[in-house]
Amino acid sequence: MLSRAPAAPFTRLAPFADAQFSLETRTAALQRFFELRSGRERPSRYWRVDLDAVGVDDLELDPAGGSVEIACSDARVRVGAAPPSLGMSAASQTKYGALALAFANRYAFVSVPSGIDVEEPIVVTYRARESTLFPYTSIHVERGARAMIIERIDGGAHAFVCGITEIVTGEGSEARLATLQVLDDDSRFFSTRAALPGKDASIEILTADLGAELVVGEIDVRLLAQGADAQIVSLFFPSDRQHVDLRSTVDHRVGGARSQTIVRSAANERGQGRYVGNIRIAEHAQKSDASLRDDALLLSPSAHIDSVPALEIGANDVKAYHGATVGALDGEMLFYMTTRGIDREQAERMVTLGFFEPAVERYPAQLREEIRERLAARAQ
Repeated sequence: MLSRAPAAPFTRLAPFADAQFSLETRTAALQRFFELRSGRERPSRYWRVDLDAVGVDDLELDPAGGSVEIACSDARVRVGAAPPSLGMSAASQTKYGALALAFANRYAFVSVPSGIDVEEPIVVTYRARESTLFPYTSIHVERGARAMIIERIDGGAHAFVCGITEIVTGEGSEARLATLQVLDDDSRFFSTRAALPGKDASIEILTADLGAELVVGEIDVRLLAQGADAQIVSLFFPSDRQHVDLRSTVDHRVGGARSQTIVRSAANERGQGRYVGNIRIAEHAQKSDASLRDDALLLSPSAHIDSVPALEIGANDVKAYHGATVGALDGEMLFYMTTRGIDREQAERMVTLGFFEPAVERYPAQLREEIRERLAARAQ
């Protein structure tokens, strides 16, 4: 445990208490934040940030900070009222999830009724200001329903954003959650994204973190129902002096469930990154099928990315695979392209964008071009 929590931050909680989370709930969450370690110690001499030193003393805590908009063209979808699954994902049990709950001030609640096929994406947009934003998104896709939810986080010069996104689905449902974070480059972003798919349900979580000077992300999927299928696709691209620290965990607690994790990252200039990918298969979770693939590209001698894939397998009748690569651009490919009349910088940019494309094409059409443009800007 960390040292005893300072008293001052607790006196700042009262203005945040509301109908969603009482002062007592928020106080317990803030206490949990101080008690828990991040589990993200500095991985190497390249890392310049002590994440356990991050606190709230220097923050302008504003209950009215930031804004949220929900766009949904299907009148059958319930938005605004908290869904019955609120809090079921246990996202607030992590260090930064606890901080997000303690000061939660903007909400997006979405509930898709049973059997509903929502054709157009539901779009949730959070905008940060020059202070703090603590967004809380909770999504419930009921039995047999289908929906795509897009979550955007943008704006925020010098902002501190710490949020929770949780999604719970019913039996036989199909849900896709695509998040795009494009905060100003001098902002800090902490996210906890959690999913709990139901029996024979499929869920896909797509994350693109392309903003903020410090990004700390957690993706947690718990497979508690047979036949569940979970897909995670993440990409990030730190440049200049940016840091990105992403961790995903897929926890197979029952047999007969499937998961696939794909991560693509690159670093330019003095950009630093780390990805920790965990696959856990319980002793009784026979017939599980899990895979993880992490590929990273270094575009500068000063850039650095750590890749740490991990398997914890307790069952003996499973399919499990993980692989990771960290490397520079292919010199032979660049030489070939330059001999065909393509200048070196353009060739490097084309190869870099091609490297990301298998991940980008998984995102909804509404986000692909913007993601490509932002990747291209960082590849220069």
